[in-house]
Amino acid sequence: MSAAARFRPADLIEQACHAAGCDDFGEDSWREGLDRVCDGLINQARLNALGVEIASADLVRALTHRLQITAWRGTHPEVAAAPVERPIVIVGQPRTGTTILFDLLATDPALRAPLTWEVDNPHPLPDPREYETDPRIAATQAAIEMSEQIVPGLLVHHPMGARVGQECVRMTAGQFTSMIFSVQYRLPDYYRWLLYDADHGPAYRYHRMFLQHLQSAVGGQWLLKSPAHLWHLDALIAEYPDALIVQTHRDPLNVISSISALTHHLRRLASDESSITDCAAQSCEEIVVGLERATEMRDSGVLPESQVIDVHFADFMRDPLATVRTLYTAMGRELDCANETRMREHLAAHPGDHGGARYRWADTGLDAGEVRERVRRYQERYGVADEPLR
Repeated sequence: MSAAARFRPADLIEQACHAAGCDDFGEDSWREGLDRVCDGLINQARLNALGVEIASADLVRALTHRLQITAWRGTHPEVAAAPVERPIVIVGQPRTGTTILFDLLATDPALRAPLTWEVDNPHPLPDPREYETDPRIAATQAAIEMSEQIVPGLLVHHPMGARVGQECVRMTAGQFTSMIFSVQYRLPDYYRWLLYDADHGPAYRYHRMFLQHLQSAVGGQWLLKSPAHLWHLDALIAEYPDALIVQTHRDPLNVISSISALTHHLRRLASDESSITDCAAQSCEEIVVGLERATEMRDSGVLPESQVIDVHFADFMRDPLATVRTLYTAMGRELDCANETRMREHLAAHPGDHGGARYRWADTGLDAGEVRERVRRYQERYGVADEPLR
């Protein structure tokens, strides 16, 4: 069967309805995004045979999750009425310490991170008494390890695990207004639509629905993370006006070369024709636009400065727990001995290599001087120093 036949939206929708046993998707605002993703997968993604299987399964899964969440809300109105109170949201450019900061904070039992296994399998809701032993954990971990077998080194570039906190782009995939698709697959038309023209308000409404669904089984103060929020802080704060935003900062040039290498590695799972220079051109455009847009939103007051904590990558790498203490102070809490011990143990078990030799600026094909000028305003605004290029 051709890629065009595998990515007919109507057929994907029919498969999802069959899997979920229902056909109510809620509002219809997601359909444009699905159409655009499908068009890109057919005409631009350069998928191999495995990629066709992976991408079609991704789309059906996202549609099925949407159906299941909508159905559950319909029979449990209390889920939709439950508030999502003062979420802590880590944003910032990719590869700026967002993941290790997220994982450190997630060791605190008082903070509730959405875990990969439950985001990938949100229905049926787990029994809270079996939350740590749900059989979906092992199944999710096996799928992750299979990806590593197909593309060796994938988990070195981007550590993943069933019990690890998952990014919000995995949830907004059900709105089909999500960077997850344009990172995993070569979709130039889609990513520009996402960057410049898409309405992200509905994506954040669906994001809230997903969180409400998960918290109806296991509650807590939400700890969230995704660099993608940086591009749409206005939509984020409109949906969560009491959110505490943690923005990480780093020299954008090393960010661009790092995320380009990661994107290239991810795309190799689904395509035999990925290139770092292609990934770098997209990453550069996205990073420049994201930094400019986020700065404008903060300077204009759309995002109040009182709700933002800035974290510099170099400071965080130098003393992670000092950064965490600052965050706890902003939350009105103190980092107690038990939590500090858990965080120190996590750091000891995950030392990292700060990028190692996994990426080089020379591989991007970009002009460093030109890109530096485009991000200079951001660096001056937040006091972000130039780093030696790798």
